[in-house]
Amino acid sequence: MKKPPAILHLNLRGEFFALIAAKTKRIEYRDRTNHWKTRLEGRTYDVIQFRNGYATKAPEMQVAFPGLKKVQRRGFPQYAIMLGRILSLKRWKTCPAIVAD
Repeated sequence: MKKPPAILHLNLRGEFFALIAAKTKRIEYRDRTNHWKTRLEGRTYDVIQFRNGYATKAPEMQVAFPGLKKVQRRGFPQYAIMLGRILSLKRWKTCPAIVAD
């Protein structure tokens, strides 16, 4: 019996969701706080489930999770969540002004 993938659930504002969907944003950053430490450190994820908002029919995207790094960004400690290939994209209409491909 195949084990279900371990999923990291993250919500994003539209502009960042669009950049990931357009494959121009390859890293998602989160502050290194206790909240994110408990969600990220010592855990193994297969997939990141992004949602653009909280509505029932909000756009969703699943992205492969290749790994995580601790970095200093703009003078602050942060987690750099690496983004792999897009596995699925639901309820999202591409904006031609944003898509770079």
